[in-house]
Amino acid sequence: MSAAARFDRGHTDDLMTFLAASPSPYHAVANTAERLEKAGFRQVAETDAWDGTSGGKYVLRGGAIVAWYVPEGADPHTPFHILGAHTDSPSLRVKPRPDSGAHGWRQIAVEIYGGPLLNSWLDRDLGLAGRLTLRDGSTVLVNVDRPLLRVPQLAIHLDRSVATEGLKLDKQRHLQPVWGLGDDVLEGDLIAFLEQEAGLEAGSVAGWDLMAHPVEPPAYLGRDRELVAGPRMDNLLSVHAGAAALAAAAASGAALTRIPVLAAFDHEENGSQSDTGADGPLLGTVLERSVLARGGSSEDRARAFAGSVCLSSDTGHAVHPNYAERHDPTHHPRVNGGPLLKVNVNNRYATDGSGRAVFAAACEKANVPFQTFVSNNSMPCGTTIGPITAARHGIHTVDIGVAILSMHSVRELCGADDPFLLANALTAFLEG
Repeated sequence: MSAAARFDRGHTDDLMTFLAASPSPYHAVANTAERLEKAGFRQVAETDAWDGTSGGKYVLRGGAIVAWYVPEGADPHTPFHILGAHTDSPSLRVKPRPDSGAHGWRQIAVEIYGGPLLNSWLDRDLGLAGRLTLRDGSTVLVNVDRPLLRVPQLAIHLDRSVATEGLKLDKQRHLQPVWGLGDDVLEGDLIAFLEQEAGLEAGSVAGWDLMAHPVEPPAYLGRDRELVAGPRMDNLLSVHAGAAALAAAAASGAALTRIPVLAAFDHEENGSQSDTGADGPLLGTVLERSVLARGGSSEDRARAFAGSVCLSSDTGHAVHPNYAERHDPTHHPRVNGGPLLKVNVNNRYATDGSGRAVFAAACEKANVPFQTFVSNNSMPCGTTIGPITAARHGIHTVDIGVAILSMHSVRELCGADDPFLLANALTAFLEG
């Protein structure tokens, strides 16, 4: 890859479009599926019998997608090269009884999902998006992508302690957004409004999975536009790169010696323990059924898994110019320095020495620089789906990602070149 191609901004432009169009995990997987469809993939239902034909296929389940490409002549025991990512981000999610209010304000009752930087949600223009479940069990996506909600901050005049003691937010009392005026709480008002927005009949919605999102679009930032600010980079940046890499690998077709896979899970931000999370059976079931559909046995499954490798791609921490002491003194990842190899000897990340070799080879093939992240020993280390994937499926796993600032903020910050560099490294890995 030439230096000119390496810093192509077309991929980053497309990432920004993807971020803006994916305000919920359900939208993210729908948009990913649409992109894969254009690359020749087709959806298969989990309730149908699967065939062993070659080509690209994918499964959708809630906020998760698993997609794979079987090259011509693949044996039942052909190993997998897997890209793992997650579709969810910390957010404010609507409660089962959403209609609330007090003192002439109409509000929406929300629950805190994951570990958001709460202050970043204050005084933002917020929309509302997610999934509506109808009485017949079908689902409809809804996205009110305009200023609808706001979590108003308390004026400093009414809490002078903020200046000396810092902002302290109570998750129950201080994060409930306003969306109108009125003295009466109208039960069912929000859902009735969303039924109208989605063009549904009144009373047709039986359940919902809804979340607030900032309506400010992603944007280039900086003197030379070398940075990107936007929502949900953790971890839609990896989902987007993974989909691009899988489509590129599929285009190489018969040259593949491994079966490339993209597995984008939901619920990473709260532990991954769900039927759509990395700690659930989804990935293992899909891979096993792919083996069996090609005439394989349990022995073939074991052989395929033993030869497989997963790159768990999630965002990591760039060195912060105002808090450099919080980082390991010998590991200072920089934005636009290439993707991260994430290491933790206590298995908060799954990377080991042989995993480093796998990732280094992919980056060398793609002519992409990479960096290493390790936590300051005095700071607890976060974790990813990497260790879960390794432990649950016995698949060799390596943790990687892109360095960002403001992780878990409503609006995160990355280098404008890093998404493209990541996608190129992932493509090289999938192509073997």
